[in-house]
Amino acid sequence: MIIEAKNIQKSFGALPVLKGVDFCADKGEVVAIVGASGAGKSTLLQILGTLLTPDAGSLHIGGTEVLRLSQKELSAFRNRQIGFVFQAHHLLPEFTALENVSIPALIGGKKDREARERAEELLCTVGLSERLQHKPSELSGGEQQRVAIARALVNAPAILFADEPTGNLDTRTKEEIHALFFQLREKLNQTIVIVTHDNGLAQLCDRTCTLQDGAWL
Repeated sequence: MIIEAKNIQKSFGALPVLKGVDFCADKGEVVAIVGASGAGKSTLLQILGTLLTPDAGSLHIGGTEVLRLSQKELSAFRNRQIGFVFQAHHLLPEFTALENVSIPALIGGKKDREARERAEELLCTVGLSERLQHKPSELSGGEQQRVAIARALVNAPAILFADEPTGNLDTRTKEEIHALFFQLREKLNQTIVIVTHDNGLAQLCDRTCTLQDGAWL
């Protein structure tokens, strides 16, 4: 198992959001997490992605017990091992697509030339070879999401977490992004965990897990 979480509990104030959730995923597996709004999907994804600390439970990623890491160690681990794609692209508007994708690699310690070469390779992989020097305002919503996916992959993470990655896109663009996830899995043997309300995307995944009121159905 590349991800193994046990008895994950999380409350916000007096409101219990996750009530002892277990989760696991294999290398190269694409897993959908579905459920009604407020079921705890995004909270679970943020905990699995080390962005949020649970109140109780354990989390191992690639054999590392991540909840025991210091904040500095955790930040470095996240930069190396985990990629994120959100519904909002969070691209930096003043930078080109190539620069946006290069930034996490530079933060991770790669030299400028190496980071740019890796960024260009990934932008070509996601179908944006003609858009390297375009800024976000010059790109469509689907193109911006492709840049965000390339950015998430630039450090060759073991796992890609995606939270409603096609929620703001039209039907045709959604389908293109859905297909892209599976192309990436085939090419990079990527483990992908996706929170989605899109039944079409969930049905494409290897496995679908349904949360209801902070627990699995």
